[in-house]
Amino acid sequence: MWFDLAYSLEQGRDRTLARRARRFQEVLEATRDDTPARRQALLEKLADVIPEGNLIQILGRSGERLFPGTLSPPDFPWPALSGAAREEYSNLGFRGRPYRLLRFPVRRDSEFVILVAGQLEDNRNMMARFTTGLAWAIPAMLALSAFGGYLLSRRVLRPVDQITAALSSITIGNLSRRLPTSNTGDELERLAYTCNGMLARLEDAVDRINRFTADASHELRSPVALIRNVSEYALRNPNIDSESKYAFEEILAESVEAGGLLEDMLTLARADAGHANTVLEPVDLKELVEDVCARLRPLAQAKDQTVVIRAVAGPAWTSADRSGLRRLVSILLDNAIKYTPAKGRIEVELKVIESRVLLAVRDSGIGIPVALLPRIFDRFVRADPSRGEVNGTGLGLAIAKAIADAHDVPLTVRSKEQEGSVFTAEFYLVDYSPPGAAA
Repeated sequence: MWFDLAYSLEQGRDRTLARRARRFQEVLEATRDDTPARRQALLEKLADVIPEGNLIQILGRSGERLFPGTLSPPDFPWPALSGAAREEYSNLGFRGRPYRLLRFPVRRDSEFVILVAGQLEDNRNMMARFTTGLAWAIPAMLALSAFGGYLLSRRVLRPVDQITAALSSITIGNLSRRLPTSNTGDELERLAYTCNGMLARLEDAVDRINRFTADASHELRSPVALIRNVSEYALRNPNIDSESKYAFEEILAESVEAGGLLEDMLTLARADAGHANTVLEPVDLKELVEDVCARLRPLAQAKDQTVVIRAVAGPAWTSADRSGLRRLVSILLDNAIKYTPAKGRIEVELKVIESRVLLAVRDSGIGIPVALLPRIFDRFVRADPSRGEVNGTGLGLAIAKAIADAHDVPLTVRSKEQEGSVFTAEFYLVDYSPPGAAA
C-alpha cells in the first residue's frame, strides 16, 4: 500500500505537469500567426488561471526566455536548456522544499521548450501522514489479526479437541465407546471414522483375549481341582512311602498355587469384561480393616512382624462392595507382609480428610525399584524375588487396582528401595446410621 500510494502520487504529479505543458502548447499553436504581444497576453492569461502558473517558462531555440517577461520567484533554480527531444522529468529543491520539473519540447516552424515545475510538498505530507497512520494501524491490525486467527483456530480445532477428549476417556474397560462423527466430508471426519475402525478392531481383539483367558481359567479349574483332590487323598494313605509322600505334597502345593492363579486370572477377566458383580452398600471401613488385620496378623507374627492399626475413633462409612473391599485391603496387607523382612513393621492407617477417608498401608520392606514403580499395578509384575523369599503370581496388585477402579477410588503407591512402600486409597465418606444406632 505504501509503495503503491507513493507511485500513484508521483504519476499523478507528472500527469498534472504534462497537462499544464500541453495547455501552453495549445496556446502556442493557436497563436502561431498572431503578433508576439497577443501571444504574450494569452500566455499570461493562461498562467493566471493555472495553479503554480508562476513556475512555467517557455524558451526559444537558442535558449532565450520567451515567457514570462519577469521570473517570479527570480531565484528559482531553473536548469539550463538542453537539447531534449522528448519529455523529461527531474527533481530539484528550492528553499528546502522538493519540486518536480518537466522539460516539454514543442516543434513547429520554430522550436520551443516548455519548462513546468510543481511542488511536491503536498505529496510528501500525504506520505508522511499515511506512514504515521500505518505505524499506528499495523500493530492494531496485527493484534486484530492475531485475535481473529485465535478465534478461527479455536473454531477449527474444536473438533480436534473433542476427538482428543474422547480418545483420552477410552480405556481398556470401555472400548465400546466411539468418537462423534459429523457429515462434513473433511479430514477430521475421516480421522474420526479411522479411529472408530481402530477402536472396533481393538475391542474385538481384547474381547478375544478376555474370552480366551476366562474360558481357559474356567476350563482349567476342574483338572487342577482334580489333581488337588487326588493329592490330598493320596496323602491320607497311612502306608504311603516317604518319597511318594514328598512328591504328592509338592503336587498338592503346586495345585493350590495353580488354583489361586486361575482364580486370579478369572477375576481379572471378569473385571475386564465389565462383569465384576460390584454391589455397593454402606460399609464401615474401620471395622472391615480391623477384621482383615486380625485375620492376617498370624502371617505377620510367623515372620515376627509388628502390625499396627491407626484408625479413626468412630465408624468410617463408605459405599462399596463388601467382598471386593475386603479383598482389596487383604491384598495390600498381604503384599506388605510378603515383602517385609522378619521383625519388620507394618502400619495400617485410617484418616479422615474432609469428605474422604484415607486408607494407607505402610511397610518397612524391601521397597520397589524405581524402574518398576510405574508398572507395579500391571499384571505379572513383581519385585525382584531374589531380594526376598516371596511367593506369588504378580496378579495381586492388578486385582487390587481393578477393584479400586470399579469403586472409582484412586489407588497410589510411594516407595523407596530398602526403606519400604506406602499404598494409599481414598474413599468417599457417606452419611449412614445403621438400624438401631439411635437406640
